[in-house]
Amino acid sequence: MCEQNIFDNDTFFRGYKELRKDDANYNIQLEQPAMSKLLPDAAGKFVLDLGCGYGCNCLDFIKRGAEGVIGIDISEKMLEIAAAESSDDRIQYIRMSMTDISKLNQKFDLVYSSLAFHYAENFDKLAKDIYMLLNESGYLLFSQEHPLTTATFGGLQHYNKDSDGHYTSYTFSNYGQPGERITSWFVDGVRKYHRRFSDIITSLCRAGFIIDTVCEPIPEQSADEKVPNIFIKEQIKPTFLIVKAKKA
Repeated sequence: MCEQNIFDNDTFFRGYKELRKDDANYNIQLEQPAMSKLLPDAAGKFVLDLGCGYGCNCLDFIKRGAEGVIGIDISEKMLEIAAAESSDDRIQYIRMSMTDISKLNQKFDLVYSSLAFHYAENFDKLAKDIYMLLNESGYLLFSQEHPLTTATFGGLQHYNKDSDGHYTSYTFSNYGQPGERITSWFVDGVRKYHRRFSDIITSLCRAGFIIDTVCEPIPEQSADEKVPNIFIKEQIKPTFLIVKAKKA
């Protein structure tokens, strides 16, 4: 089964596009700064971006000196924007599911993915496919929704406050039950997959990767000016998991 192509749903895409217009969101204030800090040197390298979306990161790799970049995404709407706003002769955009990347006929020095892997059903296969696409000593760098975020059935997890309105704790459930989760985000019926932290790391190790860094990012306190309470919320419970791994 390939990933659900929710991003080509008109209602979903309008909501997502509106969210990304403003820099007051978790991607820009938390996830992207943390990913940038972990990026290996891209100069002279070939890069594969899985779930490339608007292509912003593909263009950034070129600016960092990458020799060539392939960005794949399952969404036609995303790729239309990528081609219009993040084009370069050294970037190739391909409409493809992450389940089909073994069909690519070249090797890469870096495989990168920002907030896409929680949409992949079979992470074992994905990790093995990525490993085979990497050159020796190549890197995988990816972010995904943290397992504490994906765990609860129905998306009914929530932060708790004290009598003064201060955030104090986080309530969630079903962590030990990996599998499909159906949630609401702009529209009902968004399909994601929950994996325990141990499942993720074990899949990578069994594929042959050496884990370099595991990051559960905390934003700068100044990010509260853009996204109120983001700092204290991330101290209570991380939103994202970031992993950097190397081909042995």
